[in-house]
Amino acid sequence: MRWKVVLHIIGALILCVGITMLMPLAFSLYYQDSAIVPLIQSMAISCLCGLGLFFAFRSRNENQGLSHREGMAIVALGWIAAGFFGSLPFYLGDVFPNHVDCFFESLSGFTTTGSSVMTDIESVAKGILFWRSLTHWLGGMGIIVLSLAILPFLGVGGMQLYKAEVPGPVPDKLKPRIKDTAMVLWKVYLLFSAIEAILLMFGGMDFFDSLCHTFGTLATGGFSTKNSSVAYFNSAYIDYVITFFMIVAGINFSLHYQMLKGRPLLLWRDPEFKFFAIVTLLITILVTISVYSSHTYETFTDTIRYTSFQVASIMSTTGFATADYELWPALAQGLLLFCMFLGGCAGSTSGGMKHLRIMLLLKQSYQEVFRIIHPRSVNRVKLGKTVVKPETMNDILGFAVLWIGLFVICGLVVAATGVDVVSSFAASLACLGNIGPGIGTVGPANNFAHIPDVGKWALIFNMLLGRLEIYTVIVLCVPEFWRK
Repeated sequence: MRWKVVLHIIGALILCVGITMLMPLAFSLYYQDSAIVPLIQSMAISCLCGLGLFFAFRSRNENQGLSHREGMAIVALGWIAAGFFGSLPFYLGDVFPNHVDCFFESLSGFTTTGSSVMTDIESVAKGILFWRSLTHWLGGMGIIVLSLAILPFLGVGGMQLYKAEVPGPVPDKLKPRIKDTAMVLWKVYLLFSAIEAILLMFGGMDFFDSLCHTFGTLATGGFSTKNSSVAYFNSAYIDYVITFFMIVAGINFSLHYQMLKGRPLLLWRDPEFKFFAIVTLLITILVTISVYSSHTYETFTDTIRYTSFQVASIMSTTGFATADYELWPALAQGLLLFCMFLGGCAGSTSGGMKHLRIMLLLKQSYQEVFRIIHPRSVNRVKLGKTVVKPETMNDILGFAVLWIGLFVICGLVVAATGVDVVSSFAASLACLGNIGPGIGTVGPANNFAHIPDVGKWALIFNMLLGRLEIYTVIVLCVPEFWRK
């Protein structure tokens, strides 16, 4: 492990985090709020520390290519560093009383989880709120992917970083050079962000709110500038715009790129997208029928508006809310809970287990049943017309076992702090799946502020595991990783 190279690149990432604080500082200066000094201080500390690491650990062999272990270490430690320095505006701005809450809010933003410990959002300075939402947007496509796009010296060995960060069993390489792939993904991300922000302003949102909610939507994060989330605006137009873009964010961005290149049929030919579309539509129909039959809303139009929004929000792991779904019938709540396990597509900004893994696991299960009936048959799991390699299936199976195991362990740790069982496991699921709200005392009408510090640390660990697809983080805890 070449620690000089690792710390050199992490220094560059910290510097990037510090520079991006210029954007919230501009809003603070415009609104003349109390966040001006905290943001300047945070930016200065981040830039100085980043520059210090960057120049202090500069090495002659930094461009010799990164090893697999170095890539893993850079990504995992880089995200932790981003969460730490991203928490400075909250800490220096006296938003939270302790370090744990500041780090929780910051990492929840960068990992696009959206679980919050902020009790009165609207009383916080605009500059801090913009930074809070900006962490979503930066973390949605990935701070490492951003760095690969804008920092040329990371081009060599960049595939190790890309594979360690990009969600999904198999990362899509759209261009021969990984730097170009990162740039393409960010261009698509920027385009959709610009379109949504403009559409939200047409719906009556001001520039500040439209940007913040765009960041939360495209990154599938869910931080809002209002205490009652999107429900504050009470607009069917805004609800439908955000619903559409939450679904867009839950789809593989490589498919969006192909569609923009004039190949829209590739979208429907993709097996995972078809599975995602059918499951989302089916669950929306069932939830709508359940809620409408309970007469929760006066009209069928209102029912569709609220149920489609909430299904899209949970399925894409965004976490925005326009209704308290804990007041809905048990069947509707159960279906939403099921959505929390699924998540979006591989290669999207969504969390969860991903539809691709679920689909392949179902196919593997069917093959095992078929083999019992026909012992001599030789069948392979296929994705479309492509045979899935046994190594890939083993990776997916291992991921699923670890995912469920970590969900249970974290739930038990939170429960050990005195939180009720339902809320404990819901909080664990919400953080591991990068969803945001759960059920119980961490539902859409509540937050995570009441959870003791030990429970918050466990949930912070879960957020990081969920965003980096478990393996990138968990390998750091294995002794063999550090041996020569």
